[in-house]
Amino acid sequence: MIKPFRIDIPQADLDDLTDRLSRTRWPNEVADAGWDYGIPLARLKELAEYWRTGYDWRAHEARLNELPHFTTEIDGQTIHFVHVRSANPDALALVLTHGWPGSFLEFLDVIEPLSRDFHLVIPSIPGYGFSGPTHRRGWDTVHVARAWAELMRRLGYERYGAQGGDFGSGISLALGAVAPGQVAGVHVNYLPTRPDPAAGVTLSDADEARLDKVRHLMAHRPPYQALQATAPQTIGYALTDSPVGQLAWIAERFAQWTDPRSPVSDERMLTDVSLYWLTATAASSARLHREAARRTEPCPVPVGVAVFAHDITQSVRPLAERLYDVRHWSEFERGGHFAAMEVPDLFAADVRDFFLTLGGKSTGGRP
Repeated sequence: MIKPFRIDIPQADLDDLTDRLSRTRWPNEVADAGWDYGIPLARLKELAEYWRTGYDWRAHEARLNELPHFTTEIDGQTIHFVHVRSANPDALALVLTHGWPGSFLEFLDVIEPLSRDFHLVIPSIPGYGFSGPTHRRGWDTVHVARAWAELMRRLGYERYGAQGGDFGSGISLALGAVAPGQVAGVHVNYLPTRPDPAAGVTLSDADEARLDKVRHLMAHRPPYQALQATAPQTIGYALTDSPVGQLAWIAERFAQWTDPRSPVSDERMLTDVSLYWLTATAASSARLHREAARRTEPCPVPVGVAVFAHDITQSVRPLAERLYDVRHWSEFERGGHFAAMEVPDLFAADVRDFFLTLGGKSTGGRP
């Protein structure tokens, strides 16, 4: 059963957040620390004070409720999603999947341009936001993809496309693998390509430079990733109990992964952080780092790749083409890891170009 959903955070939860922020116990900081030890104290205090005294959750909640929200239950798990129908009844449907530490909010600025040509289904990953928390093992990218296939079946779509970045990339590719008869194509804006000495392909100097960046990340695993992949419950205690801890954990990622020329606004970032805090999904969202690497399946459907210059890594095309049926490849000088939030114009145009080039129409579909 699919049910309409409305965001309505209890006022007691908002009051509790304000109270906790007012009683933050701050650590000290060494002189001239900058970013060498993590997010600077002054920057975090600035964000926390604005979150406490200037940020208005109710205003953002009201704007979010202008969208058509729904929930359903799949495999015993609540699935929240936004479903925006195009004015064109024959439009292809797209399922857009976020990553960590993002949410369905990543796609707010591309809903209007993309819905001109596509029906849009924008779910929250199990364990994230209004789809969380999860309660049992096994919600890896393939399990999520199977849930998306069931969701699209319930919505009446027999043919559709998939788009994602970060974990959304892996989920979208897995969706193409588990439902190749329904998925017209997969567009991703994050596609890690690991060094492969046995690949037997010729790489340019620029490709090698990209692989050097990958080698560095493989040799120096980011602390957040190591913690969430090994002990998500442990870090979850701190993040679920301290709003400033949750804020620091996410704000650092936004600062490091975005293009300085296209930063995500503090308002949008705080809405994302608030979503994690108010749904108490720090631990359950982190569990995907532990679950995700357990299995993958080959994706046989056409793939489109958008590479943004300031993303965590940039894909190497000759290596990607060994693994996927790459039909579309774009390189952008602007934008980072949160492309749909940072450069929505570039993102939406590239998604549109890929799927309209593939052709085909959506079949079915219900509100």
